[in-house]
Amino acid sequence: MNLDRAVMAFAGVMILISLLLTHYVHPNFVWFTVFIGLNLFQASLTGFCPAAWLFKLFGVPAGSHFK
Repeated sequence: MNLDRAVMAFAGVMILISLLLTHYVHPNFVWFTVFIGLNLFQASLTGFCPAAWLFKLFGVPAGSHFK
């Protein structure tokens, strides 16, 4: 698995977790979903993704987008 796929998988899992928390725990967890969406948006504009940076530290090989 390369870095691009790891970041997309991580983002998808985090969105699903935040939606489950919103539904089963408390409606204010929707703000967690909003935060994830904003982070994805800023990563598309700036090219900097905190999750990609963290995965690089753990040695996940780079993909075509995050180098």
